[in-house]
Amino acid sequence: MSTAVPPKQREQIVVIGADAAGMSAAHQALRSAKSAGRDIDVIALEKTSDTSYSACGIPYLVSGTVGTTDELSARTPEKHRATGVDLRMNVTATKIDLNTRTVAYAHNAGGEEFVRFDKLVLATGAHPIIPEWAVTDGGELVGGVHPVKDLDHARHWLDLVSRRSRGELAVRRRAVVVGGGYIGVEMAEAMVQRGFSTTLLTRSAVMSNLDSDMSERVCETVRAGGVDAVTNTTVADIDIDSVDGHVRSLTGSNGQVYPTDVVVLGLGVRPSTELGVAAGLPIGERGGYLPNERQEVAEGVWAAGDCCEVIDRIRRKYVLAPLGTHANKQGRICGYNTVGGSHEFPGVLGTAITRFVSAGTHVEVARTGLGTREAAEAGYDVESLVTLGGTASGYMPERSPIATKIIADRRTRRLLGVQIVGGAQSAKRIDTAAAVLWGEMSVDDLAAMDLSYAPPFATVWEAIQLAARRLSDRM
Repeated sequence: MSTAVPPKQREQIVVIGADAAGMSAAHQALRSAKSAGRDIDVIALEKTSDTSYSACGIPYLVSGTVGTTDELSARTPEKHRATGVDLRMNVTATKIDLNTRTVAYAHNAGGEEFVRFDKLVLATGAHPIIPEWAVTDGGELVGGVHPVKDLDHARHWLDLVSRRSRGELAVRRRAVVVGGGYIGVEMAEAMVQRGFSTTLLTRSAVMSNLDSDMSERVCETVRAGGVDAVTNTTVADIDIDSVDGHVRSLTGSNGQVYPTDVVVLGLGVRPSTELGVAAGLPIGERGGYLPNERQEVAEGVWAAGDCCEVIDRIRRKYVLAPLGTHANKQGRICGYNTVGGSHEFPGVLGTAITRFVSAGTHVEVARTGLGTREAAEAGYDVESLVTLGGTASGYMPERSPIATKIIADRRTRRLLGVQIVGGAQSAKRIDTAAAVLWGEMSVDDLAAMDLSYAPPFATVWEAIQLAARRLSDRM
């Protein structure tokens, strides 16, 4: 008598989270498996109804620069499925069991299921930071108070500003944006462009990731663009209408009262790592997973995107850098490595860029590497200098001002950081600085590089090189 042998199960990779990191991992795993002649199944679990969208574009959707949420979506669920991903939407992963190699997930409409995995990728992203004053006793957000993190948040703000534009919210035209970082500045621009009288409250400086002499330049332009920027102030209290539960005003730690109809929360994010922590995975000081260079966090488990901390290439320490650029790269590395690859993520420099445009003002802001305080704390002998210049030859109508701050180590002359605040066409120069930092080159190398010149695009001494040369001369 013979006994039937059960068919061998195909290798199964489960990805939790279907945005930038998760879907990069899913598709790269399928491509790598195909090129190796292997058959695998990739299952992706996503708690929302959206996938593969640009969260960075949300402020421009709110402002009206971008027309619809569809324009922010890089790939629809149908397109993901058509390429072989078993994408399950509107389901929330509730438990990871590393012993049984299973993930439990609940359907948002009700009901629970389990899925086994041979390999697991955590791409759960990050939660917006919600302060206690913004939440009711029942655990709900106060009416009129909302964060800016995902497309559901985008729909909330888009509906609000659209209704106001149609006159349905004629009396509600005041906004307070809490948080002076990238999202705060971008949402302040959006609210002003939508006709809201806008106040920006920030606990330190506007764009405090810059040195103070550079952040002050940004603050001046934001104010010139119609935003009441209030620095060194936190929210001490909130006044809520007792009838409709809607916000009426905020009181700052400076004692001032700021009447408002809506409050934008732009206070940053915290990694979404609750699932992994419950399963016994370690996290770092900033609450993110601590993957190795291959993005592994445990045997057979990888992590990518905003739920992770990353290695700063200059300081050689874990930092939190929740950006879509890193998420896509890390997800791709996970995809390679889940099917036997050995790709590595090389770390980050903290390169970032934004702008503020309103009422005839235009300021672009960029940075890479360390600021002066960070460099000093890391043990460098810091020298820095701000140089003023232009983005084009002085006789060209395209010319706009640019302030460039160069930060270096006196002992080695190594470039440590660059910050740029300027007009149109100024900030993208930061990529030159990032390339020099990536190669661990010196201020002298930057000053001597062969960069392009033509009157509409640059001065003979390109602005960033002029700044490097002057710091080199000083040192």
